[in-house]
Amino acid sequence: MRTSIYFALIFGLGLQLSCNNNEKKSLGNSSVVYYGGDILTMVGEAPEYVDALVVNEGKIVFAGNSVEAMEMAGNGHEMINLEGKTLVPGFIDGHAHYGSFSAQAIGAQILPPPDAGANNIAALIQILKDWNTPENRALTGWIFGLGFDDSVLEENRFPTKHDLDEVSTEHPIMIIHISGHFAVVNSKGLELLDITAETKDPEGGIIRRENGNEPNGVLEELAGLPLYTRALTPVTDEAASRFFEAGQEMALSYGYTTAQEGRAMDQTMFVNAAEANIMKLDVVSYIDYAYVDGIMDTKWNSKTYQNHYRIGGMKITLDGSPQGRTAWRTEPYVLRPHGTEKGYKGYPAFPDENTAIDLFKMGFKNNWQVLSHANGDAAIDQFIKATRIAADEYGNDDRRTTLIHGQYIREDQLDSLKNLNVIASLFPLHTFYWGDWHKQIIGDELGDRISPLRTAIDKGLRVTTHTDAPVALPNLMRMVGISVERKSRSGVVIGAGEKLTPYEALKSITIWSAYQHFEEDSKGTLEKGKLADMVILDKNPLKVDEAEIKNILVLETIKEGNTVYKK
Repeated sequence: MRTSIYFALIFGLGLQLSCNNNEKKSLGNSSVVYYGGDILTMVGEAPEYVDALVVNEGKIVFAGNSVEAMEMAGNGHEMINLEGKTLVPGFIDGHAHYGSFSAQAIGAQILPPPDAGANNIAALIQILKDWNTPENRALTGWIFGLGFDDSVLEENRFPTKHDLDEVSTEHPIMIIHISGHFAVVNSKGLELLDITAETKDPEGGIIRRENGNEPNGVLEELAGLPLYTRALTPVTDEAASRFFEAGQEMALSYGYTTAQEGRAMDQTMFVNAAEANIMKLDVVSYIDYAYVDGIMDTKWNSKTYQNHYRIGGMKITLDGSPQGRTAWRTEPYVLRPHGTEKGYKGYPAFPDENTAIDLFKMGFKNNWQVLSHANGDAAIDQFIKATRIAADEYGNDDRRTTLIHGQYIREDQLDSLKNLNVIASLFPLHTFYWGDWHKQIIGDELGDRISPLRTAIDKGLRVTTHTDAPVALPNLMRMVGISVERKSRSGVVIGAGEKLTPYEALKSITIWSAYQHFEEDSKGTLEKGKLADMVILDKNPLKVDEAEIKNILVLETIKEGNTVYKK
């Protein structure tokens, strides 16, 4: 009781000083003291709390007890009472596609429940019809939406051009699958994209057909991915501004202080925003291997942010989507996609492994950090082989090569990643969104082993977690909760032995992710000398039931000492 009274008296005195010394404050004292809640530093292997935190000129200058905090802050400082809320470091997603946050925020909301209402094709069509206004079409010239999920739609199938033609035959339509690896376009869209019965499938992609060779509107992998920009790129300055603001606000509302663009094919939007100095959070891009020429040799390829933007390295994609069943496996899918032959195992982006090996060698030779998407175990075998060859030739000191996703990774492959000093950025949101589906398409036993975070940590790997947004909403607290709970949509626990503790789940989007991005010296914990990148939560994830964690709300996001979002 005495400690509580003393604490209150100390901060009451500080509040009086801050109110009575406006003259001193105006002379340059810009210190801010946070107190009165759970200040969780994320320093160390066990949770550590401090009484108070002092911020000055965008950096943390003190984290510790209240008496020393008051001495450090000096006269005329500002006092912020957390009122029992929780202060944690700013969030850093291990992998996402920040450039597409705008389209997710502003397009038709065709995600399934609980994120939106597209639980069947009729509902999806109605959502697109409601969104189809002249004002919305003027954004890109297309009707568009992100997030439909055939595994959740009641019909358990992909929409086709015939379904989308019910929305419009006059205007082009493109909808993106929740995995990000498939698009569906209507008849007008096929016409504008010049895709006909005579169009050949590109390497690493498939144009789905009907009635012989006629495209049905579904575009898999590299048959669709390079075309997304046609429907998702704003066509006027006003539209571009609206896109940018919507995406940035969504990220900030979920506590992002650093966001990743995990597969940039163009950096114009980021460069323009940086040069206009309108970014409120840090954005680090990884350039798609096919677009590195002319981009990687610019000033933006740096460990240092310029107006909150930099290029972090190169992205290589080796296969497709596990829930879309294009991930490349060594064993056949138990439930294969319609129209595929018995023994179907998905397929690689690079059937000739030498192509993949050459890309990794290029990255290592140029000292670019390499992030590589690989979901199926066959693709991960290719990743391991290419990484080992490149490392043998060019060295492997502190490269922080990162495997992205790794849903169907085998235990022996985790050992290989450890030996190669590879970071495993895994995707535990799959256990909620597609846990039930995985168990159908690859079987119960393997389905329980997706995103094996506990096994990876126990083997000594460095790990992070990610939302892969816009594949899922960029709701990082939901990801923290699901990493701990590992329950599917139906309430089934998916691999109980792979659960994280709440503290580990928070570390995976703070200090561990800061390390992945070579930023552990400036971000990821609340300690002296680091940037004042912080998030205020309505509850402490370490002090609530595990089922409540995913519903914790971000109340405020603070970037370098400035409030950039407040609920």
